[in-house]
Amino acid sequence: MKRWLSVILMLSLLFLSSGFVLGQAPKPPAKSPELLNQGKKLYDQNCTSCHGPAGDGKTPLGMALKPPPRDFNIPFNQWPHAKGDLKKVFDLISRGIPNTAMVKWNQLSEQERWALTYYVVGFSTPKPPPKKKK
Repeated sequence: MKRWLSVILMLSLLFLSSGFVLGQAPKPPAKSPELLNQGKKLYDQNCTSCHGPAGDGKTPLGMALKPPPRDFNIPFNQWPHAKGDLKKVFDLISRGIPNTAMVKWNQLSEQERWALTYYVVGFSTPKPPPKKKK
């Protein structure tokens, strides 16, 4: 009996520490140039056919989809499904969006999904105006 109790206790602690029972979100890795490069490669391989190289969704395939793909160039806090929340973008990449062409990418590792998250959010970052030549 003591043996079963200790096994149950150990399993409970394991689940609690992993965040499984509490439903805690995975902690995002620190944003880095390496992570952004990885995100760009993944985006170029998997996302440009719908969202386009500029992240605006204006591709032949993207314009044929109903609803159309997300335009990542609008301000991040105005994204309908994310509202400025990185974790929500990560979840959308992981789970997809029902009744749209946005499929789940849960076959990618957690780090790869965070890399994509940081990369696509980068499209919404205001770009500085080009410097005028004197």
